[in-house]
Amino acid sequence: MKSIFPADYKVNSTIKLDGSRTSIDLDASSKELEKQLKKTRKQLGKLQDTLYAHGKYAVLVCLQGMDTAGKDSLIREVFKDFNARGVVVHSFKTPTELEKKHDYLWRHYIALPERGKFGVFNRTHYENVLVTRVHPNYILGEKLPDVNKLEDINEQFWDRRFEQINNFEKTIEENGTIIFKFFLNLSKEEQKHRQLRRLDKPEKNWKFSPGDLDERELWQEYLNCYEDAINRTSKENAPWYLIPSDDKRAARLIVAEIMLQELQKYPDIKEPTLSPDIHAKIAEYRKRLQND
Repeated sequence: MKSIFPADYKVNSTIKLDGSRTSIDLDASSKELEKQLKKTRKQLGKLQDTLYAHGKYAVLVCLQGMDTAGKDSLIREVFKDFNARGVVVHSFKTPTELEKKHDYLWRHYIALPERGKFGVFNRTHYENVLVTRVHPNYILGEKLPDVNKLEDINEQFWDRRFEQINNFEKTIEENGTIIFKFFLNLSKEEQKHRQLRRLDKPEKNWKFSPGDLDERELWQEYLNCYEDAINRTSKENAPWYLIPSDDKRAARLIVAEIMLQELQKYPDIKEPTLSPDIHAKIAEYRKRLQND
């Protein structure tokens, strides 16, 4: 199996999504990919235990991608060996009436993971510069003071919103949140196959919505918005990673390996030691328990 290096997927310069790779050959069978994922996710699970005991960092995992890119199954498979209390998943749908009474980042702020835990955003704060950019009429529902008509949603508006997102990520990173942002890069052809499977398999029918086909017709618009968002917001403190996702098993392994390898770079994430006073009395405490 080919080695996986985070640097090969990290966005360090301006990218073009048109023509970017959506598949990758790791020179491994499906069984080999699954076997390696089991090994990697167990290591991640143990690392999360240490992260919890250490108590100084949180990890935020942001997943974005076109419909059917595999976000749900990736979450299920990559985090399977975590302590259930060590990872919290949030799937952000259409904002509720309560959420729309706050700024667009509010619902993401209150969902951030606490120190010692992983938080997974299945769709993220980037929806506010993706879906809303393709469908700017949604912005009118936010009832912003300076936006009264579609013409008010201009380039300056999006410039401010990208600046706000960068500041949001900078703030949480400076306060102990390690950020991973993964774009699951799916080809349009593979999306078609996956949508057809939703129609062909009764157990998958519930995932299909006619609206998915309407959004598919806007593929290029979404791709352009993703490209702009990634280029504007891939920073050293909160980098984007482009994950070829036509092969779900390969994508899951790549994401898991990137997280593991990057987190292993933090030498201070380790189990805390007992204070000298307690350590000196371990034999005494053991004796008390044995004589109980």
